[in-house]
Amino acid sequence: MKRELGIARCGLACCLCSENNHCGGCDSGECPGDAWCENRKCSKDKNYGHCYDCDSDCKKGMFGKIKPYGFTLFVKRYGEEELLDCLERNERNGIVYHREGIIGDYDDFDDVEELIRFIKTGKK
Repeated sequence: MKRELGIARCGLACCLCSENNHCGGCDSGECPGDAWCENRKCSKDKNYGHCYDCDSDCKKGMFGKIKPYGFTLFVKRYGEEELLDCLERNERNGIVYHREGIIGDYDDFDDVEELIRFIKTGKK
C-alpha cells in the first residue's frame, strides 16, 4: 500500500491501485480520465478536492458503480484516515483491491451498505 497516494477525487483508492506505478492521479496533469471523467470535472468546478467534500448524494459518472460510490460514502461517514486504516488492515489480512485487471475483492457487491460493512470488518 502506498498510503501517501491516498484516495482519488471519485473515492477510488489510489493507494492500492495496480496502476499507481505509472499514474500520477487526478491532479497530476497526466490523469488518463482528464477528458472524460465527469467526477473530476465536477469536483474541480466546485473547488472540491474530492467528491466526498460535496453534500450532494451524486450518482453521476463513476458513482454509477458501487466501489467508488461506497468508498466516497464511507469517507463522508467516517473520514479518509479511517478508510485508509481499514484498507491497510484489510490488505494485511489478504483482501485484494485489484486481483484481475482492476477487479478485486471490493467489487463483488450489489449493495453499498454491504460494501461499507466489508471495508469496516474485512468480512463478507
